[in-house]
Amino acid sequence: MTRKQRYELILDFFRDEMPEVGTELQFVTPFQLLVATMLSAQCTDKRVNEVTPKLFERFPNPETMALAEPDEVLLYVSSVSYPNSKARHLVEMARMLVNSFDGKVPDNHDDLLKLPGVGQKTANVVQAVAFGQSTMAVDTHVFRVSRRLGLVARTDNTPLKVEKRLLNYIPADDIPRAHHWLLLHGRYVCTSRKPKCEKCPFVDFCPQLMDDDKI
Repeated sequence: MTRKQRYELILDFFRDEMPEVGTELQFVTPFQLLVATMLSAQCTDKRVNEVTPKLFERFPNPETMALAEPDEVLLYVSSVSYPNSKARHLVEMARMLVNSFDGKVPDNHDDLLKLPGVGQKTANVVQAVAFGQSTMAVDTHVFRVSRRLGLVARTDNTPLKVEKRLLNYIPADDIPRAHHWLLLHGRYVCTSRKPKCEKCPFVDFCPQLMDDDKI
């Protein structure tokens, strides 16, 4: 099986089974999505969704968060991973939005990366989810699933390499959804420690379960 055929089978399945799909993070505005995505680094969406309602009630926009100190934000995010650094980054990010971007979340990659605490994955999520752009965010789930299913080469051993390979094969119209397709497959089926292969629709051609030298 060629890699192109592999993509066609997998994408056709998701198009039929999950035509409408989105992030499990709860948000209303691009700013809230940005905050939630920053908090989700090495943390579950479930935990983030438990934290953000009170956080957004207290800090609904960049202007209110920019006036806070990290210790105040920390009170609301203490149960997520790395709470101290995330609280600091959130305040610094909000202040930059207010001072440099008129309180609006930028929709371009370079400006997003200027924000404290925002890396490649977070910027891609915001661009895709908030602004509908064809960017591919590669988190741990997307990285794992892409390699296990043979969507990328064995030498694609960094998130950036995986991102570039996926962008090369996935049609632009599918890319915003494809991030969620692969992420959710990794979160609920192709899990890290005990993948649920009996529930996987791709088990018949999974390189992990067969000798396939053509991937």
